Amino acid sequence: MKLLCLDIPLPGSSPEKYQPYLLDETRHCWQLYKSGIVRDIHFRQDRPGVAIIVECDSVDSARKYLGEFPLAKIGLIDWEIIPLGPFMGWEALFASGQT
Repeated sequence: MKLLCLDIPLPGSSPEKYQPYLLDETRHCWQLYKSGIVRDIHFRQDRPGVAIIVECDSVDSARKYLGEFPLAKIGLIDWEIIPLGPFMGWEALFASGQT
């Protein structure tokens, strides 16, 4: 299952509070990337934070892995996890009478 995961800054968090943990955050993400859990990661452009595409069996499984990020473990971030599926709109291209 492919999931879009968006970090959620929790009350009291700030970039200054994140700073001491960022190298460990990156290490943890690298381990998940090498294991095939993290498929893609991007910095958000609307605010500080990340958008991660993960591949897991379930939302609960993704939540377990994401909960191991250092910033999540110390209560500075949480995660919004959005399950994704194939885009079925392509079928409209092949509907009878359409070009």
